[in-house]
Amino acid sequence: MDMPKIDKKMIANGLEPFEPTHPGELLRDEIEYRHISQKQLAADMGVSYTVLNDIVNGKRSVNTKFAILCEAALGIPAHVLTGLQLEYDIYTIKKDAKFTRRLSKVRRIPVQEFQNTHLTPAQGRHQKPRTLPKS
Repeated sequence: MDMPKIDKKMIANGLEPFEPTHPGELLRDEIEYRHISQKQLAADMGVSYTVLNDIVNGKRSVNTKFAILCEAALGIPAHVLTGLQLEYDIYTIKKDAKFTRRLSKVRRIPVQEFQNTHLTPAQGRHQKPRTLPKS
């Protein structure tokens, strides 16, 4: 895995960083720890068993609604599940060869292109030019 901006000498033994955890793994651990079945949890959450099973097996992504249902049923904060999903998705897409080729063609827009438009990169909207107060 090529990691831009990271000095390869700074990675111990040349090892790659860890692979993010799919949120389904966390859900599987919770289900096992609580000694409940996927079918029972799916029924309690009001989702189909297939949806829950696909997520637990890493075949389906966790969306915001599902994460909030998990928070209600299991007490796992929704942002933890959506955060795990985001990290997993980013890691996965960066390993996709087709996307990597597409990404390599994207040109970074330098900040100086914003200077004459009174746009700020963070805000992306027109700003009034600042004037110094009269002395």
